[in-house]
Amino acid sequence: MLKTLAAAGLVAAARLLMSPDAALAQQASDPVIALDELSVTGDGKAISRGYQPVRTSVAMGTETPIIKIPQSVAVVTEQVLQDQAVHTLDEALYNVSGITQANTLGGTQDAFIRRGFGDNRDGSILRDGLRTALPRSFMPTTQRVEVLKGPASALYGILDPGGLINIVTKKPLFERAGYVEASGTSFNGSGFELDQTGPIEGTNLAYRLIAQHRNSEYWRNFGTQNQQVLAPSVTWRGDDTRVTLSYEYSHYKVPFDRGTIFDPRTGRAVNTPRDRRFDERYNITAGESHVAGIEVERILSDTWKANFRYAFSHNFYEDNQARVTAYDPNTRVVTRRADATQDSNYSVHSGRLDLTGKVSFLGVEHDLLVGGSYDYSDVLRTRLIRGPSNRRFDIFDPVYGQLPQSDAVSLADSDQRERIETASVYGQDSISLTESLILVGGLRYQDFSQSAGKGRPFNTNTDVSGGRVVPRVGLVYLLTPSVSLYSSYSQTFRPNSSIASFIGALPPEEGEAYEVGMKAEVFDGITATAALYDITKSNVLYTEVIGGISYSRTAGQVNSRGFELDVAGQIAPDWSVVATYAYTDAVVTADPTLKGNELLNVAPHTASLFLTHDFGQVGDGRLRAGIGGRYVGSRPGDAANTFRMPDYAVADAFVAYDTRVGGRPATVQLNLRNLTDETVYTSSIGTNLGVAIGEPLQAIVSARLFW
Repeated sequence: MLKTLAAAGLVAAARLLMSPDAALAQQASDPVIALDELSVTGDGKAISRGYQPVRTSVAMGTETPIIKIPQSVAVVTEQVLQDQAVHTLDEALYNVSGITQANTLGGTQDAFIRRGFGDNRDGSILRDGLRTALPRSFMPTTQRVEVLKGPASALYGILDPGGLINIVTKKPLFERAGYVEASGTSFNGSGFELDQTGPIEGTNLAYRLIAQHRNSEYWRNFGTQNQQVLAPSVTWRGDDTRVTLSYEYSHYKVPFDRGTIFDPRTGRAVNTPRDRRFDERYNITAGESHVAGIEVERILSDTWKANFRYAFSHNFYEDNQARVTAYDPNTRVVTRRADATQDSNYSVHSGRLDLTGKVSFLGVEHDLLVGGSYDYSDVLRTRLIRGPSNRRFDIFDPVYGQLPQSDAVSLADSDQRERIETASVYGQDSISLTESLILVGGLRYQDFSQSAGKGRPFNTNTDVSGGRVVPRVGLVYLLTPSVSLYSSYSQTFRPNSSIASFIGALPPEEGEAYEVGMKAEVFDGITATAALYDITKSNVLYTEVIGGISYSRTAGQVNSRGFELDVAGQIAPDWSVVATYAYTDAVVTADPTLKGNELLNVAPHTASLFLTHDFGQVGDGRLRAGIGGRYVGSRPGDAANTFRMPDYAVADAFVAYDTRVGGRPATVQLNLRNLTDETVYTSSIGTNLGVAIGEPLQAIVSARLFW
């Protein structure tokens, strides 16, 4: 039935929209993709089939088969997100090669290393191709996650050369569908989720309403996690125009947890229970975010169309923390200071207009993209608290409550502000030189201005502006219709900011990258990409924490080279797989003090494997189950490489049963995380005083009722 829907050009975008009735009617011998979601474009072309990604727009600006893109692209499909019960972007990216966690600011921000580069707030996480102010970008509105490996500045402007992460959100559909879900976790948590979409009778409108409430105890010795989301959207559809308006509100309250301490004498974590926190119960970040957007798609002719997208987003938060500033291994006592960030506001305006079309010139086919974009971001943190220090907390015999919250405003640190404004024009041509040879060339002119500073009275320490041309060139050769070779060259730049440091404006980061690889679509259900890359980046920004104060620094030059393999799809009838491996060699190649050092939080080796089997008809329903694991190698915990976080391997599993309740299709699912209850250290803030700890064994049970 799903193939019939796709051929008719209907959108079947989520598992909730995949027709559960048809899934239950399949026989056990049918391939697993008959059960999984089949996401398609408006013209009926498949974007993904179950675990297998097929097409994406993130790399070329238009929907393009992955096999014809001269750059590595990985897509975590909706079926993978559902099977693994993904609730965070970290969990989604377990399925992508070469990604490790960076400094998450106590677990409150998304932060990822890609091909050796990246940090929190680095602008590399987009939603529907646009920048936002969201601290955590994965929401119940997420449909799939796309990762464009390597430089993407020619299409998306100021970025790191490691790549970008794009979250594709759910849109209203003109077919009535939806679900309601209840869930619970072994962390004494519960959740509720609603997703309803369909046409508004008698109009050219369709709506979608997504709502979520999640609440649970924090797995460490105190704290709670709470989030509410409400996201309505509406689409108007005309003969040649489609307009979508969307809004998303979220409120959150989460622990601000810097993790554990590594003993400077042994280079290992201190021997305390992993659930023991070294801060106070008031270590909490609370805030709310808003995202409002509009997208207009218009068909201009048989070969040309226009797409306009704009989003305004705003995030407000405030936090309190007992910050660990020193540790004495002889007395086992830590020095803590009562700090806080109050009244923090971050706003982003982001928009772009793309024109895409096909032309034939001198017998050669050209796929053209021309466009322009504008981004404006404004960060303002008005009241920075720097309270008194306390040297009485014994981490082996903790007594909480000895360091109260403070209201001591630091005049030198308050009123932190950064404004970045960028405008650009760009063009790209994909030229089909022959049936087998495709040449891609792109050029972007980026104009930018940036100002930043802090203090009362206000002190401007960054005031820069300028323009830069960023090129991109790539070549794809199709050995067969299902196997291709590719190569590419591209450049990046990114202005640095010293908003929270004492050292004035830093020079902009600049990078260039070379990449070669092979792609294949095999066994009628597998997409595989193997890539070799070499990236050189100058003036790399990193942060040192000395005495509890962050200092921005730049390494003279850094080189990252490596190999990546991403495989996803159906390997045999009833069997689906996601498999990844990455080798990353990222070192400082030119710097007076850091030359030869490995980059912070970068693991030389990472790998993952997740295998799912469809057992077919069991009783009155269908049974599926999956098991997998991920490995992250040993990584440096600071820029000076004075200690390393140990490698770790974690196993996960799930079982899902599709049945009927009260005549309606339903799914009951159990997910088990960290099956062997391993203690894992996921990232460092750049010092031995703050190393994040991964979650222990957890069970998640969910029940979803469709209509």
